[in-house]
Amino acid sequence: MEGWDPNTKSTLTQIPLLTTKAGPRDGAAWTQRLKEEYKALIAYTQMNKSNDNDWFRISAANPEGTRWTGKCWYVHNLLKYEFDLQFDIPITYPSTAPELELPQLDGKTQKMYRGGKICLTVHFKPLWAKNCPRFGIAHALCLGLAPWLAAEVPVLVDSGMIKHKDDATSSSET
Repeated sequence: MEGWDPNTKSTLTQIPLLTTKAGPRDGAAWTQRLKEEYKALIAYTQMNKSNDNDWFRISAANPEGTRWTGKCWYVHNLLKYEFDLQFDIPITYPSTAPELELPQLDGKTQKMYRGGKICLTVHFKPLWAKNCPRFGIAHALCLGLAPWLAAEVPVLVDSGMIKHKDDATSSSET
């Protein structure tokens, strides 16, 4: 954690680490892993809310916990930009991190792959590999999606690639 800002360090140390190394094909062990994932997500969400830093909502989209959907948002220039968030848990999870997708931003930035998958290869993937199986979905959001949104949304807004929903509505009315 050298070189990290104190806020990121503090946040990360408060997200519970996971202990069960299990993926979607591991039966009861996967069920145990999902319980740990939920505990970490709940802790991270509560921490964000208590720090007035609430920025996402996700839930499992299927009973197996292999597909997740939700919303994430970023505030730039006092305007809230909201995006759909989705991802699948890879078969090789937790050895392989989930690929977080923001479908509405597909093709709007170079730091994204086809289908709206955000680029996490350079900075996040080595960190994930080093911390497997202790990192989970909450860690991917904290160390992957949050910094990506902070880096990309202001650039996308300032370049006109994305517009605030109020701007889009008012321009379509005229």
